[in-house]
Amino acid sequence: MAQWTSAVGAAQLARLLTSQQDRPAGPGTRRPPAYRALADGIRLLVLEGRVPVAARLPAERELALALAVSRTTVAAAYEALRGEGFLESRRGAGSWTAVPAGNPIPARGLEPLPPEALGSMIDLGCASLPAPEPWLTRAVQGALEELPPYAHTHGDYPAGLPALRSMIAERYTARGIPTMPEQIMVTTGAMGAIDAICHLFGGRGERIAVESPSYANILQLMREAGARLVPVAMAEGLSGWDMDRWRQVLREAAPRIAYVVADFHNPTGALADEDQRRRLVDAARSAGTVLVADETMSELWLDEDVRDAMPRPVCGFDPAGSTVITVGSASKAFWAGMRIGWVRAAPDVIRSLVAARAYADLGTPVLEQLAVNWLFSTGGWAQAVELRRAQARENRDALVTAVRRELPDWEFEVPRGGLTLWVRAGGLSGSRLAEAGERTGVRVPSGPRFGVDGAFEGYVRLPFTVGGAVADEAASRLAAAARLVESGATGATESPRTFVA
Repeated sequence: MAQWTSAVGAAQLARLLTSQQDRPAGPGTRRPPAYRALADGIRLLVLEGRVPVAARLPAERELALALAVSRTTVAAAYEALRGEGFLESRRGAGSWTAVPAGNPIPARGLEPLPPEALGSMIDLGCASLPAPEPWLTRAVQGALEELPPYAHTHGDYPAGLPALRSMIAERYTARGIPTMPEQIMVTTGAMGAIDAICHLFGGRGERIAVESPSYANILQLMREAGARLVPVAMAEGLSGWDMDRWRQVLREAAPRIAYVVADFHNPTGALADEDQRRRLVDAARSAGTVLVADETMSELWLDEDVRDAMPRPVCGFDPAGSTVITVGSASKAFWAGMRIGWVRAAPDVIRSLVAARAYADLGTPVLEQLAVNWLFSTGGWAQAVELRRAQARENRDALVTAVRRELPDWEFEVPRGGLTLWVRAGGLSGSRLAEAGERTGVRVPSGPRFGVDGAFEGYVRLPFTVGGAVADEAASRLAAAARLVESGATGATESPRTFVA
């Protein structure tokens, strides 16, 4: 019986492999044999999760034709992968991808580094900061004081605690967008909110337009839901959306959903201006597309002059919620461990989302909802977020300085807010840098995780999660990883370190 569960076509694998190509070799640079380069490329795709484990690979002859190489080269590459534990084969069943014993199966998203690895590895994979104390402790203590009346109930609130729904509605109203509690549903983080929206509006095979690049975990969530992702390139630098491309995609592809991050975009840090927001809402309304606006970063402006110049929220151009569904969260602005998110939409959309929740997670933890409500109602939220901004600002400045010193060929623009730096890695392969970083002690996600079909191979994302001497050391380790890639030493005859996705 075949051991594979999916298949990768020759043309698709060739595209993914082509996207990994490094810059041209300089004088004296050692290049591996063609079969070794091919084996390394496939191994990287498996390690990053871009080719799933247990995926059937093309026959040797098919892949040789697609890559314009000899069949002998492909056969030798497959044999090398079998010897390293990344490929298994059976006569009559073909060859399929695997991972060596002891290696965890890679995920395609960005998973936190296990605590036991923190001593030896600098984690630049997860864009999350430690909790802003003492506000977490105070919020939990306040929640415990409010808990007794709820403890005498069943504890299931599919739409969220009424008090928190009202508080979130009041916060939107205070921003100039009149909102009723009936327009709010509390969710288990922003991921829970977007997952519910995709299942309600998307459906398997539906088109979803996404910024290119976009947030890796959301892209994978949509793939797992069976969506057909339609990438829309961002404008250059930090200038937001390319509206000509958006109008074209909405008109020609007619996606059911469009997912955007207008405020300090993840990963680029771009901030869409007010005119772009208005025009995108109008275009989505004309196309019949549901526009999902992720504003989880909206409060994370880092430069003082940005605070008073922040554009209106995307939903401000569609106050009734007929076109725009807004997703918010406590996870980025406060703490990732506080898994509270929310949806703002038209009341009928909220009712549909709540009804569908009976077949999902039933509701969001009561104690955490009470903690967030305590923060909102006491002013603790504003003080905690100000602490978060100060920490992220300090980390950003330290990381920018360190990267410019250690890696002067790397290119980026410094964002005015958010938690991430989007870096063009001096012509190097982001995938190979990520692998080399595992060997030099720094974990960094490569650009293709944030794209569709292998895009952004020349990029990496660096979050503002470390500062001071740790930022200096992280940049030094990245520079060491870059030297490994430049020397061709990443591809390996040795077994790779245990991979953490």
